[in-house]
Amino acid sequence: MSDVAKLAGVGTMTVSRVLSGRVRVAEETANRVFQAIETLNYRPNEVARALRDQRSRQIGVIVPNLIDPFFATCAQTVSTVAREHEYSVIIATADEDPSIEHEQASRMLRRQVEGFVVIPAADGLSRITGSEFRSIPIVSLDRPIENSRYDSVVVENKLGSQLGVNHLIQHGHRRIAFFGLSRNLYTIRARFEGYREALKKANAKPEAYFGNSTQPEMLATIRTVLDASDPPTAFYCSNNLITRNVLHALAHLKVRIPESIAIVGFDDFETANILNPPLTVVRQPISDLARMGANMLFSRLLNNYRTERGKRLVLPVELVVRDSCGLRHKPPGT
Repeated sequence: MSDVAKLAGVGTMTVSRVLSGRVRVAEETANRVFQAIETLNYRPNEVARALRDQRSRQIGVIVPNLIDPFFATCAQTVSTVAREHEYSVIIATADEDPSIEHEQASRMLRRQVEGFVVIPAADGLSRITGSEFRSIPIVSLDRPIENSRYDSVVVENKLGSQLGVNHLIQHGHRRIAFFGLSRNLYTIRARFEGYREALKKANAKPEAYFGNSTQPEMLATIRTVLDASDPPTAFYCSNNLITRNVLHALAHLKVRIPESIAIVGFDDFETANILNPPLTVVRQPISDLARMGANMLFSRLLNNYRTERGKRLVLPVELVVRDSCGLRHKPPGT
């Protein structure tokens, strides 16, 4: 900075003011400073600046993994919002393990991150609620950290399932099997409740299968389900991973969709509309969810706003009707 000041013919304080943009400097003087910066290829020392301002201009993002497109899209969107605020992002994965999640968050704290956006570990027993995180703003996406002071952004999981299952019921289906991951997962639990309520109103019985997170597990389960004396005529898949596993299993067993089995999946994905047949889905606004969560974090950061109880935003979902439920039993009026 002293080299820049010498070349521009100003004091180091003037260079600091030009770089911060917080104090007005005469245009001619500022131009000399910028020209000197360019000539010397000067780059401010961000570590020194962070120590001086007590701001690292970094946030942490922790997601279960980056393989699932849902989590990857959330991380990418938060990163975009951070860039708009001239912040950088440290991204870590927790592999659905609360201990790893806590370890990563603690490591980020030591790197002076100013806040977190987190998709908590699946069992809902997040450990980033301890005293060491007391003074830092945290926003959770997709899965709230219950009984905490943290803000969260979720979607209408229960209503979404009701929309999807009612669509199958309108097509004449009564034996509708639910496929989900762990019952401990907030989203799956809420989606199963919506499924169960929709069937209850139709005087139909629920039939649920949990787990099956791998393709071999799902193949074995579906083979057993379809070999029953009175098998389901429709499947409701409660997230993208389950939907993919179900589609692989049905393809392996040469089961035709929708002639033999109708399908609705929760959450859209890139190739859902070009499958044969295109898949009917309950679409959730992934980018909006992540953007709103990131904006909630920056609102608290920039306004130094703290509360003892977090806010929860609930975003709407929509049913996207394609061809995987069949045309033999069209809903009335279509």
